[in-house]
Amino acid sequence: MVQIPRLNGVIRALEQGGTAITAFSPADVESAIAFSTSAYDGVVFEMEHNPYDIRALRDALQYMLNRRQLIERGTLAPPVTPLVRIPPNGGERNQWVAKQVLDAGVYGIVWPHVSTVEDAYNAVAACRYPRPKTAPHYEPEGQRGDAPTVAARYWGLTQQEYYARADVWPLAPEGELLVIIMCEEVRAIDELPRILKEVPGIGVVLIGEGDLSQNLGFPRQYDHPAVVEAMRAILRICQEHGVACGHPHVDPHNVGRLVEEGYRFLMAAPTRSYAGLEAALRATGRAR
Repeated sequence: MVQIPRLNGVIRALEQGGTAITAFSPADVESAIAFSTSAYDGVVFEMEHNPYDIRALRDALQYMLNRRQLIERGTLAPPVTPLVRIPPNGGERNQWVAKQVLDAGVYGIVWPHVSTVEDAYNAVAACRYPRPKTAPHYEPEGQRGDAPTVAARYWGLTQQEYYARADVWPLAPEGELLVIIMCEEVRAIDELPRILKEVPGIGVVLIGEGDLSQNLGFPRQYDHPAVVEAMRAILRICQEHGVACGHPHVDPHNVGRLVEEGYRFLMAAPTRSYAGLEAALRATGRAR
């Protein structure tokens, strides 16, 4: 089998001990083209607050590809890794949504409102194919249905190569799928130590400071002491368990502090402005 280098640029940054820089984007052609030639590590197509439209996502994924880039870079790894934020868990825990976006070819999923061990287990399980109970790293038990044709073609792999890489990192060291859970409620903070101890396969915990501030009674008052302390608690728990913590609102004014505090997954805001990106690149020592 051909040796395939790391495909997921966000995972690459994290496993090298660095800081991944991403941003939210609508799943449309114009945004995909703009992000495809940017210096971001990844782009998170927003389908929680934007409409869930699998056809729009598939179009956006195709326009992330640039044949000249592939030739000049000499690698199948996309210059900017496409991820997606899906709608929150419902009664069926949205395994069907995860299945559809993974089958389209994304390299990871942001799961909103993960507040319990059961929520977190489902998030990881939905991103994994079933395997024998004797297989290494059996838990969380895979629930993803088998339909790899489109995703394998998008990644540029054979189906067997895709199966070998379509697992969650860091549980599977060669896995290219990133599970990002959002911590957005007080009860989620209380449960986070158990979640990170009992559910392997979570790559990033992303703070949802908007919803968290609502739950604390101080809507979008991000400098309020209660909100600041809650976010510090999440970051501290992540660091204690060796899991990268993400901040969703990075700009030139706060990025230096966030990097110094230890956030390793930065979402430069606003979505289509490069000011936050440029500041994040400077703060992480990656400015060109």
